[in-house]
Amino acid sequence: MAPAPLTLPILPLDDAVILPHMALAVGIASDEANAAVEEALASDGPPRIVIVTRRNGRFASIGTVAELDGQPAMLPGGVRGVTIRALYRAQLGQAHAAGSSLRIEITEHPDPDEVSERASELSHEYRAVIEEILEGRGAGGVIQFLRTIDHPGHLADTAGYSPDLSVERKLQLLETLDVEERLTLALGFARETLGEMELRRRIRDDVADDMEKTQRDYVLRRQLDAIRKELGDEDEEDEIERLRKRIDETPLSDEARKEAERELKRLSAAGSGNPEASMIRTYLDTLLSLPWGKESEERGDIAEARAVLEADHAGLEEVKSRILEYLAVRKFRRDRAIEDEGQGAILCLVGPPGVGKTSLGESIARALGREFVRMSLGGMRDEAEIRGHRRTYVGALPGRLVRALRDAGTMNPVILLDEVDKLGNDWRGDPSSALLEVLDPAQNSTFRDHYLDLQVDLSKVLFIATANLEETIPGPLLDRLEVIRIDGYTEQEKLAIGSRYLVPRARTRNGLLDDEVAIDDEALSQIVSDYTREAGVRSFERHLIKVMRKVATKLASGETTAPVTVRPDGLRELLGRPRPDVEMSEREPVPGVATGLAVTGAGGDVLVVEATAMTGKGLTLTGQLGDVMRESASIALSYVRSHALELGVDPAIVGDREVHVHVPAGAIPKDGPSAGVTMVVALASLFSDRNVLTTVGMTGEVTLQGRVLPVGGIKQKLLAAHRSGLTDVIVPARNVGDLDDLPEAVLAELRVHLVDTVDEALAVALAPAGDPQPA
Repeated sequence: MAPAPLTLPILPLDDAVILPHMALAVGIASDEANAAVEEALASDGPPRIVIVTRRNGRFASIGTVAELDGQPAMLPGGVRGVTIRALYRAQLGQAHAAGSSLRIEITEHPDPDEVSERASELSHEYRAVIEEILEGRGAGGVIQFLRTIDHPGHLADTAGYSPDLSVERKLQLLETLDVEERLTLALGFARETLGEMELRRRIRDDVADDMEKTQRDYVLRRQLDAIRKELGDEDEEDEIERLRKRIDETPLSDEARKEAERELKRLSAAGSGNPEASMIRTYLDTLLSLPWGKESEERGDIAEARAVLEADHAGLEEVKSRILEYLAVRKFRRDRAIEDEGQGAILCLVGPPGVGKTSLGESIARALGREFVRMSLGGMRDEAEIRGHRRTYVGALPGRLVRALRDAGTMNPVILLDEVDKLGNDWRGDPSSALLEVLDPAQNSTFRDHYLDLQVDLSKVLFIATANLEETIPGPLLDRLEVIRIDGYTEQEKLAIGSRYLVPRARTRNGLLDDEVAIDDEALSQIVSDYTREAGVRSFERHLIKVMRKVATKLASGETTAPVTVRPDGLRELLGRPRPDVEMSEREPVPGVATGLAVTGAGGDVLVVEATAMTGKGLTLTGQLGDVMRESASIALSYVRSHALELGVDPAIVGDREVHVHVPAGAIPKDGPSAGVTMVVALASLFSDRNVLTTVGMTGEVTLQGRVLPVGGIKQKLLAAHRSGLTDVIVPARNVGDLDDLPEAVLAELRVHLVDTVDEALAVALAPAGDPQPA
């Protein structure tokens, strides 16, 4: 048998709608309402009734099942009422009389527990609109209540509390059973309410602003007139005339002159009391402070420019050669009246810290006879730093390029874009994208600054960029740059730089005279070799400054007298004990340990690859290795296992061992394919029980077939090997051309082994079986 239909007493409400999940007190003044409440309270189960809206004497088709919460009581105003909690919707069926009350058959329609993705999206949007309405009305407590409601259907039913909705609209929500349709309907009602609120607020604010502005302008004008009269100050017309005279005397472009005259006309019409007057004055001052038509006279003497570069920097021959090429081309184009089509390639000096990239920019400016401006890009995330802010914003400023031209005082300075590899980006824009136009000779003649809203010719500017790592420069930006690598200095070059530049500078910074203190060559050499390990000379200079500081203290306290000569035997007293770094060649040879060569942000470096085996299977990698380096370790292990017999190792032993590969300095991330050869040598040494020669360093990518592929940074890696005391290096044969970049003094002290296969590398790196380290 089918279950009997559910029947409940009817509580009719005239011109009122109660939606599910509402809790409120309802008046029961009529006889039929009293009878319904009494019958519900007398039932055996929970006291429930059906609340039905009655319009023009007719019942709605959908009612709300509610539960009575307690006994009837007197409400404020002397009306008897009862507290109810609305539960869910119900379809109304056939009604029949039951005593003095009216009962009706219902079909229950509670909201489903499962929520569709569309309903969730609508609920988020509806919640945002309602919270904006409540914030406008200062109802913060209601917002917190709304945030506790999770179900979309329940959230839509909260519209029943809104005083903005008519009875018809609330009844429309009640009769909408589908949750998505109900949310869409509620969202439309809420948006209408929000639009009306914003319109009323805008009208009210506009009226108030107009009244306040009129009153304020009147009072301020009268006060300003009185102050000027008392001070005898110049009137407003004099300021307009001064600005007009500056515009006439400044060689502006046609576009800039037209804009300046237009803004001057606006200033004259606005009057000094207008709030826009200050913004217009600032704009005109910025526009007229630019060096329109002013250019530094470029030095055309190539020999003189060469002398300036040689005097400022030791080494760096490739950079100096490129600058002189630029000067020579500029000289021919100028002398032969060839139309200038832009400056050509943008130089980008890439190298580790301390090699003189930034100071080289100043030397280039001196060699050219131009002004120099440094623009640091490190950490820049706001595109407006390059293009400027639009004048609609309060506190707007021109971009840093326009400010650099203003500071330089010419339209053809040398602008150094420092740390271009450390540009960032976020919601404020991508500065590297803004630089694409700046560094393109075909576009930068029409660069438009957002603040000036004018074309500014940047084609005569010589841009020089610097970076520590080429890999982190955005690809489109790198495509516009001519990269020149500065791969660190040899010890001889550091000694030359120290004696020519760093020692005199350190002496001056500590207030010492040339004849008061000197450092002999042997002491300089010991500082380089025992106290510093770097590609550049920054740490070297810090140690020299420390030496001078210690000597100055002794001279000031009377412990010694001038002149003072610092010798090697006095360095320990001045600088403390040397760095405890052990030469790589002095390590105790152990099977499974090999020396690799790498490139970091600080230049070339040596790294040790350690391998060990234990019972079990698998490969464990530690040392903050990146994905590419992890793949190199897997390739190396696969190669050793597949060529075990050739290495003189039992394949069963290799296959039944768990291998652990570790690269020390575990807190420093490492990645790249160039450690492949090192890992193969370490694993081959481990399983064959043959030591790796500690005087050998190696680099190269390895394939599963045992081929050794070329890698980058050969010059930096070999300089690091030389600093670390290694005597032999294994380099991919296809990198033979990179050896031309190395100083002859370094090549004379290193034996470079060019290899095409892993077998060739193993023959060089591994000691014979049973021989720990052959002579």
